[in-house]
Amino acid sequence: MPLMLKLLLAVQVLSALAIIVLVLLQQGKGADMGSAFGSGSSGSLFGATGAANFLSRATKWAAVVFFASTAGLAYVSHKGTSGPAVDSGVMQSFPSDRSVPQVPGAAPAAPGAGSSSVPGAASVPAAPAAPAKPDASVPSAPATPAAGDKPAETPAK
Repeated sequence: MPLMLKLLLAVQVLSALAIIVLVLLQQGKGADMGSAFGSGSSGSLFGATGAANFLSRATKWAAVVFFASTAGLAYVSHKGTSGPAVDSGVMQSFPSDRSVPQVPGAAPAAPGAGSSSVPGAASVPAAPAAPAKPDASVPSAPATPAAGDKPAETPAK
């Protein structure tokens, strides 16, 4: 690991810890967590409102350092990568041919064979014809009588 990466990582961890401590020391509206650590008294080193101003400014600068170190880590860690980070994977055996997919069962078209400006349009088959009308030679099912109808009687000869 390069020295710059180690340095930026150390700065980021220290600034993150500083943010945590500074936020916990600040006086809240309900719980007064800061007074539990001794920063809530009015006779402190910074005065009654001086501690709040100091803690909020220190938190702001710790956050600035944290975000700057994060940006620096992102830049340093991705600066030297020129190729893929992983050499093997799921897509390794995928063919790199980027031609237009063909319709199954159709003959492959030669490049530039069609007169259309759309690539691969010559190999697309035409739309199927409209469905044919019912054929008169096919017998239809016999009509069933309705519930109240009497079956037709054939005259006896």
